[in-house]
Amino acid sequence: MTQPTSEPLNASPSDAATQLRCGIIGFGKMGKTRAHAIEQSGKGKVVAVFDTADVSGCGYDVVEDEAAIINHPSIDAVFICTPNFRIAPLCKQALAAGKHVFSEKPPAFNAREVEEVREVESASGKTLMYGFNHRHHGSIKKMKEIVDSGEMGKILWMRGRYGKEVDGEYFKGWRADPKLAGGGIMLDQGIHMLDLFLHFAGEFDEIHSLVSNLFWETEGLEDNVFSIMKNSQTGVCASLHSTMTQWRYLFSLEVFLEKGALVLNGLKTSSGVYGDEDLAIKHNDLNRAQGQFESEEHIIFHTDTSWSAEVTQFFAAILNGTPVQLGNSEDALRLMQAMDRIYENK
Repeated sequence: MTQPTSEPLNASPSDAATQLRCGIIGFGKMGKTRAHAIEQSGKGKVVAVFDTADVSGCGYDVVEDEAAIINHPSIDAVFICTPNFRIAPLCKQALAAGKHVFSEKPPAFNAREVEEVREVESASGKTLMYGFNHRHHGSIKKMKEIVDSGEMGKILWMRGRYGKEVDGEYFKGWRADPKLAGGGIMLDQGIHMLDLFLHFAGEFDEIHSLVSNLFWETEGLEDNVFSIMKNSQTGVCASLHSTMTQWRYLFSLEVFLEKGALVLNGLKTSSGVYGDEDLAIKHNDLNRAQGQFESEEHIIFHTDTSWSAEVTQFFAAILNGTPVQLGNSEDALRLMQAMDRIYENK
């Protein structure tokens, strides 16, 4: 990451017409990732950051508390990159203060909290976007393009598996406290797969799930979720498995349609543990011999541009006065309504 040039918080926003002045609350891994994307966008600059840890020497002005960013008149947009329990309250505070807001997931602990945020958003007239970067991965965009084109017919069913392994260190921070984390692996990681299900197939009004913590045995923090769901309007069914006892890193999303299948294995991340994104495109040929897949095409995606794509979309919505297309508060509400249904069996 290139080291940015720091700028005093009270500097004159002479180029505000072309660059959005941003403050970041929470300057850990995600805060730094967002800062890099902001600087690379050409449409924004980071003028101040806050974190409960000592981040002096980060290259930006470090302020004394969250309010110093939320209430400063020269900051246009606030990026919220905090532990889960702070997200919804900070979104409401920043919107009420007249700031545009980009927030990490999860949007809240439940749908009711998202509804409260949406009320403040509506009153503020400001732009609110949530960071569901998986929608912006190259492989996912290609899958969505094919699905929306109709060339492979309607979706019949989907299957998603998203898993990782963790050790005892995982539970030594805020994620070990249900009051701070709000949930376990489903809210931490599986939420991305659920978001992709909604992205491809719309709302699922029938949801059944099994939620367990058989291995880590931490009350309120599940280590496995098995969920099946159905969109009764379209008939599309889907199954989801979110786990932290995979003992290997796995991302697999399968979308089966009337005329073929889209099968994605791997997800390009900064750690590289999920591998490259291998998208198999298989057109259905009912006349072929069983077990023959000569017509299967593979597209490999080696890079992850999702972070920059998200920030670019956020800034474009602000500067052009247009709605957020992906990751808006309506998306967040539908997502958390589905999450509430899954957690009914928690």
